Amino acid sequence: MSAFDSFPLGQPAFVTNVLDRAAHLRRDDEKLFAMERKPTSRAYVVHRDSLLVKHEGEAKRALLSIDEALKCGANPGTIFLGLRDGAAVFGMGMSQAAAEKLVGGQDYALTELRGMAMQGAIAPQELSAVAMAKSMVSWHQRHGFCANCGTRSAMKEGGWKRDCPACKAEHFPRTDPVVIMLVASGEKCLLGRQKQFPPGMYSCLAGFVEAAETIEDAVRREILEESGIRCTDVQYYMTQPWPYPSSLMIGCSARALNEDVVVDHSELEDARWFTREEAALMLTRTHPDGLAGPHPFAIAHHLLGRWVRDKSGA
Repeated sequence: MSAFDSFPLGQPAFVTNVLDRAAHLRRDDEKLFAMERKPTSRAYVVHRDSLLVKHEGEAKRALLSIDEALKCGANPGTIFLGLRDGAAVFGMGMSQAAAEKLVGGQDYALTELRGMAMQGAIAPQELSAVAMAKSMVSWHQRHGFCANCGTRSAMKEGGWKRDCPACKAEHFPRTDPVVIMLVASGEKCLLGRQKQFPPGMYSCLAGFVEAAETIEDAVRREILEESGIRCTDVQYYMTQPWPYPSSLMIGCSARALNEDVVVDHSELEDARWFTREEAALMLTRTHPDGLAGPHPFAIAHHLLGRWVRDKSGA
């Protein structure tokens, strides 16, 4: 099975969650500590954008025992992600010093998560739990101090809250909503590329939802700002958690009202219209000019693929 086969249409990465979040256990510290000591408990260990894996022949195993995680230098303060088949699963981070000690090792390695997901090196059903671990570890690393008074805050409720001992403020993990949209005009769709994209790659336009803004307004605003295209008939498709560092991609489609593209070069390197036939070739990496669409692990691929399949347009 290729990496492309791992994410069939409508099933991008990070959407299949096999864990029972078991939120009722988060306030029971004694039970969580006891579960952490059980030999059946497991952990995903993340460091920045990388995941700790154990080499087992040609395969890589990301779900480690707690002892394996601690042996590699993972931080003992664990985040309770939930239960899988009755066994506890935790998320753990590690320091830069611990990460550097793994360099050149034979049994364990830190491997960039996005690359492993794109290559199909991790089972798709594991990716949601990995994304949860990455997002939560990143949040704790970035929010160690109270935003209200600056005092060092403490991890609570299995890692799903931080409390300030001084001003008693409570802090909770945040998720940033992002709209990502496929805009069409008849038999053409609008795609853009950023400078950091691989050569020849085009994808759907996207942007953060601003304060007091609806999803529909965000779609219309972002498309207009980045490409000069006005659109209407905004329709919701699906969402995808995106742990970079902790976003929720809200997939939508829309119908263009004009076709004169004016690119905002502070946001995009290029934006242009593609026919349905061109888009189909880009998705299969067979475009004669070497152009390519987004990888199937990203929701943009599925927005584009659905439009290619749907002869009625957006």
